[in-house]
Amino acid sequence: MRTFITINKIGKRFGSKVIFDEASLAIFEGQKIGVIGRNGAGKSTFCKLIMGTEEPEEGEIVKSSDLRLGFLEQHDSFLDNETPLDFLLRFTGKKDWECGRTAGRFQIKGEILNSKFISELSGGYKTRIKLAAMLLMDPNFLILDEPTNFLDMKTQLLLENFLKSYNGGFIVVSHDKEFLRKTCTTTLDIAFGEFEHFSGNIDAYLEEKLLRVDQIERTNKNMILKQKQLQTFIDKNKAKAFGASQARNKQKQLDRLELTELRQEEKKVKIKIPHIESKTGHALQCFDLTIGYPNKTVVKNIELVVDRGSHVAILGENGQGKTTFLKTIANDLPALGGTIKWGHQIEIAYYAQHVYRSIPETETVYSYLEKSSRKNIVRQELLDMAGNFLFHGDDVLKSVKVLSGGERARLCLAGLLLKKADVLLLDEPTNHLDFETVQALGRTMTGFNGTIFFVCHDREFIKTIAKQVIEINLGQLRDFPGRYEDYLYYLEKEIEEQGKDAPVTKQVEKPKPVIKEVGDQKELFERRKKIKNRLQKQQKELERVKQEKSELEKLMAKDVALCTDQNAAIIDRFFSQIKKLEDEVLGLMIEWEEIENE
Repeated sequence: MRTFITINKIGKRFGSKVIFDEASLAIFEGQKIGVIGRNGAGKSTFCKLIMGTEEPEEGEIVKSSDLRLGFLEQHDSFLDNETPLDFLLRFTGKKDWECGRTAGRFQIKGEILNSKFISELSGGYKTRIKLAAMLLMDPNFLILDEPTNFLDMKTQLLLENFLKSYNGGFIVVSHDKEFLRKTCTTTLDIAFGEFEHFSGNIDAYLEEKLLRVDQIERTNKNMILKQKQLQTFIDKNKAKAFGASQARNKQKQLDRLELTELRQEEKKVKIKIPHIESKTGHALQCFDLTIGYPNKTVVKNIELVVDRGSHVAILGENGQGKTTFLKTIANDLPALGGTIKWGHQIEIAYYAQHVYRSIPETETVYSYLEKSSRKNIVRQELLDMAGNFLFHGDDVLKSVKVLSGGERARLCLAGLLLKKADVLLLDEPTNHLDFETVQALGRTMTGFNGTIFFVCHDREFIKTIAKQVIEINLGQLRDFPGRYEDYLYYLEKEIEEQGKDAPVTKQVEKPKPVIKEVGDQKELFERRKKIKNRLQKQQKELERVKQEKSELEKLMAKDVALCTDQNAAIIDRFFSQIKKLEDEVLGLMIEWEEIENE
């Protein structure tokens, strides 16, 4: 492989903070690199240095003459009353058939391509248009800095599919572990002003990193024990005539023993969420609910029942009403019609998408948490929560005005948890958080015994905590019958089917929503409930069979004596059971779709 980019001992600082210190790296043609690192470690600066929008203060970056660099524009270059095709023609100078073919890879077709003004499209579609423009410039290496931020799930999957089939190389900076896992084959960790490149995906790298740290800690532990033993011998024998010589030899051995310095990363995020009283019954009921704004109805005829303790992911394309729904049930936006009924004595805490920007800059970390928390919270509990989100010691005295966006987001989440509310409404809680904080928050939310409604684009986070999925799309809200994994499968199949449409000008029409009579609502609810229960039962059985198959395969891989014809036959039966159960699950999901479209 040709070397496309050579980074040679670069240095970069912002004030007194060192971003890179004699950091070196070689990037080769065709490499698919996932970049990780703490907030502020230098990931975005790394991208800007390669793109040439910033320069290193020391060292050099040498680019091959064969390199054709492409990157996703951060700002919008769209003109008023411009369609996607108009923009692509103007921005790239390519022919209309080239623009249409490339736009079609991102499901920009038909009316959307030719007739819709870009200003009328969602943020997800606007990103798709910029991706098509980038690809039309014929790059052979891409720079993508946080490409999945604010993207709806379908656009994420389209981008993921594109990257998996892309012939060139790329660098992707992301906090979304699932996205990195699916698209990147090597991992670059930026920390302490240096690059650590690993020729494996994100899972392999993190596992290797843990093993390395564990090995160092064990070695140091044994060495400390050895040092104590030597020191004890020296202390006992150095004053004795017959033992002095041996003591001197032991002292030489002791002097040669050096601990391996384990350079600790920033303090680990360990979030402990306050436990609340567990209650049964319904958390939320919506009847014939219509949401939107005085001049625009967004979703109508919402019928939804959510039990206490549910963790509900709100999914759908951007601009379809996910945030509007959260604002409405949070009583931050009045409903246009219908009824919202919360359970008895339920307290709600709401994390809005851009709430971190509204924290008064006159507050300190401590004073903000004190004002945000429930009454009678003791000081130590407040300090413990601050520590959970990396505000240790004198950090709690810091003024809000000196905090970064990520620090303010962590502060808002800490204040939210201190409210000890029964229900958490979270709108994009993972944006502006680093990799480790997102993972820690996900692990914590899994154990929360209250109710959660959340909008998020981080698949690892959603997969970790979602117990229920509702989708908002095309003016409708539906309680999806399966798990999050089933929803992703459903989306992937939909993308696959839409991708078969040959003419790029053909627009796939969605079936129009059918408004059901009020008298049918109870019968429909009962039918949905029956199918959902059957579906959950089959899914649990499918998981059980898959787990048994996986365990047997692992045992056979470890012990060749278990690789018998009998066990091979058992594996074959597992495959048959899995196929049958998957067909049954798919059939139930189709049955659910038919009910929805009656």
